[in-house]
Parts: sequence; structure tokens; C-alpha cells
Amino acid sequence: MNGILLVDKPAGMTSHDVVAIARRGLRTRGIGHAGTLDPMATGLLVLAVGEGRKLLRYLSLDDKHYVATLRLGEETDSLDADGEVVERAAVPDGLDEDRIEEALARFVGEIAQRAPVVSAIKRDGVPLHARARRGERVVPPVRQVVAHELRVLGVRSAPPEVELEVRCGKGFYVRSLGRDLARALGTVGHLSALRRTASGHFDVSSAVPIELLRRAGADEEARTQVGAWMVSVRAALPDAPARVLDEEGVAHARAGRAIPLDRMIGDEPVLPAHAEPVILLDAAAVPIALARLDGEVLRVVRGFNL
Repeated sequence: MNGILLVDKPAGMTSHDVVAIARRGLRTRGIGHAGTLDPMATGLLVLAVGEGRKLLRYLSLDDKHYVATLRLGEETDSLDADGEVVERAAVPDGLDEDRIEEALARFVGEIAQRAPVVSAIKRDGVPLHARARRGERVVPPVRQVVAHELRVLGVRSAPPEVELEVRCGKGFYVRSLGRDLARALGTVGHLSALRRTASGHFDVSSAVPIELLRRAGADEEARTQVGAWMVSVRAALPDAPARVLDEEGVAHARAGRAIPLDRMIGDEPVLPAHAEPVILLDAAAVPIALARLDGEVLRVVRGFNL
């Protein structure tokens, strides 16, 4: 059980809850995650299992896709359905798709966005959500973020809701977008639903159902089925060059020694300068290490025990 495991997180569960279920199901504590989801949110959570944890720093997960439902007329302290209502406002008449698209367009591209008060951003080592919940006055930071694409998927009048598709970069808060869009429309609002459908090249359609993961701890067949969902090193890093080493090169790699380039087998193209990571394989195509190109040698960055 080594690699990347995609999980479809249900609502009402924290990301740490999912990690705990995975640890029990796969019978290992060696599991981490890349990017959390709020308890209310559902969808794609990327877990790194066993040797897969060595891939985390190289995963390209900044480009994220969401489907969100914005409830108009009420704003909550958390900007989502888990919070307490702090403000109500009338919803203007005539909010059709064209008008909402026009308002939404101003949030496409690089924008200054104020994070939610209830967020994992830390100040002096303490998350803002923890400060807010113990009664401190919290002023969340304004940060530069990027929305690559925003689209209206539907508009409902009862209750007044807008369904949105969001493709955004690192650090973007869809909850903040909901707040700001509602205000741009002349009212207030909060997210009543949020689902992450993709992160980098990973898609929720390839995610294991949480119930199968839950059963895996006591059911060997279910555990085997979960293993079939595991994303391999090669598939997790599809853009990384891979090179096969001869026996001497493999020995160098396993010992953590510099590997001369003439230890590579095959007619692969020349590696780009300072390439990292380079996936090093043995003759059976089993990954043995991640390396970086340093002049005329490959230097091992992380070794695998697969």
C-alpha cells in the first residue's frame, strides 16, 4: 500500500477524520494528506500512503475545481452552512443568470481577497478559526489569489440560490467568493454546498468511496479493492521524466550515491537542466528513487522502499 489514494469525502467529516479511517482501513499510520476540506464540503481529498508521502512536495495541486451553491439573503460567521447567521438582507428582484454572470466576471483573474474569519490561516502559530471560537476579535488577511474560470451553472428562486463552477489557484477561498459575489449583487450570502471535483490532474471520478475505505479494516477483500484505487508513483507524477538504470546505477541509487548519466539505459531524450524530480527505475520498471540532475550526475533526493 504505497502511493496516492483519492478519497471522496462526505459532508460532516473533517479531513483528519478521513485520514483516521484510511489508517484503520489500510492498517498503517503512514498516511498524510495534501490540502484539507472544510467539514461541510464534499469531494476530492488527496491522501499519500506509505512511500507515497515522499511525493507530496512534487504534486501539482494548485489548480482546483469546485461546484458551489451560494444561498442568498443570509450571511453566516463561517460563510458556509455550518455557521451562525450574522446578517440578513433582501434579495433584489430580477437576479437572472446574465446579471449574475456580469457581477461574477469582476472576480476572474488575479484579485485581492479577504480570507474568512473561520479559516486555517495561522497568526502567531494559532489558526484563525481557533482564535475566533475562543472569542478573540479576528481580522483575516487580504491576499492576492487567482480565479482562472468562474461560471454560473444555474439560478433558483426558492430558496434563492446560485450554483457556480469555480476553477481557481492556490489559497483561493470559495467561501469568500460567495460572500463577495452576494454583496456585489446587492445582498448577503453564504455557501450552502461545496464540492471539490478536481485538484491538479486528479479527479473525483477516480476517488474511492468512503464506505469501501471504512470496510477495509475488517474485510480483506475490501482492502484489496482499495489497493486497486491506489495511484502509482508514475501516474502521480505524469510530467516527471523517468529513467531506467543499469545494475550499477541501481546500486548507486539505493546507497544514495551520485549516479553518472551513463548508468541510464535506453534512448530517452536528454534531461532538461536541473530536472527535478527524475523518477529512477530498475530494469523491472519499479521506482527506486526520486533524483535531480546536477551537471553530469543524478543525485538522489528521496529513495523508495517498494
